[in-house]
Amino acid sequence: MLDRHVNPVVQDSVQELARSFSEGKPFRHVVIDDFLTPDFCAAICDQFPEFRVVHAINENEKVGGKATREKVRTLGSAFSDMDDLVRNPEFLALVEDITGVEDLHYDPFYFGGGTHENLDGQDLDPHIDFNYHPITSQHRRLNLIIYLNKGWQDAWGGSLQLHKDPYREPHEDEIVTVTPLRNRCVIFETTENSWHGFQRISLPEDQKARSRRSFAVYYYTDTRPVEETGDEHSTVYVERHLPERFQPGMQLEQEDIREIKSLMRRRDQHLQRMYRDIRQLQGKLNKTHYSGGRRATSMTRPEEIPGDYVSAVRMIQRLQNQVDEMEASTSWRITAPMRAVKRLLTGKL
Repeated sequence: MLDRHVNPVVQDSVQELARSFSEGKPFRHVVIDDFLTPDFCAAICDQFPEFRVVHAINENEKVGGKATREKVRTLGSAFSDMDDLVRNPEFLALVEDITGVEDLHYDPFYFGGGTHENLDGQDLDPHIDFNYHPITSQHRRLNLIIYLNKGWQDAWGGSLQLHKDPYREPHEDEIVTVTPLRNRCVIFETTENSWHGFQRISLPEDQKARSRRSFAVYYYTDTRPVEETGDEHSTVYVERHLPERFQPGMQLEQEDIREIKSLMRRRDQHLQRMYRDIRQLQGKLNKTHYSGGRRATSMTRPEEIPGDYVSAVRMIQRLQNQVDEMEASTSWRITAPMRAVKRLLTGKL
């Protein structure tokens, strides 16, 4: 199985790859070129599914520019072989040897994984991934992504970016860029600080028919070091800063206006989602009563408060902190006058 699908050079370079992973910055990762055997990679590319609207519904319940297919075994014989490969004990052992993360479990549900296709105009804000499997509650430990794009160029956008701290202005952040070239594999750890994303895809006119394609599988463990654990959360995004080309006194072109409006719209949607979550959680808390029908008071002892109540309070605090951080960001304050005009004209948030 391994010899037929994984390049033998990769198998012979485990020690070197392990050293590269452990020394990876801004967090542990490794980039492996020519990962699959040439024939197997070609078969995967040939059987990659077409873009369908039904698979491109985004978090705002609208049709977006990203399509995901999680039922990979329905996509053809090559993808059935891929599914067999990424769950195979020999392959798991290879990944464990490279990363040093032991007792890995493959995700048969492909939550968030499978095939990913991003069209021209699509981007992915810096984020950290959800940290527990939604069904098994196992710890999410590694992302393994195989890119399938021949001749991709960084100038087109869409290149993977690993961030040290995306809350900082770009010139203060540490960013590593990985071009999503065909048969290039990236393995990186998923922690509370493994921020990653990619800038908006902007293809030249003679390349508009292209898309950014990849296959992703995520690995889990039953336990992880205590110092690496965090409260359970979904994917956490950081809205992008205004591009550095925006400077005092510049004359805005049509493309600049479009980008500002896009940033404003995205932040509006993000804030609305978080405010909605805060309202829902607060509503549940307001209905919570304790033994004897009493609500919590200043006299209530900590041991009398249910653990799920405390967890909900912490969730509300985290959401509110994210709202505060977003509204305090430099780019958010810069666009405040434009948002005020928008509210005046539309009567909306």
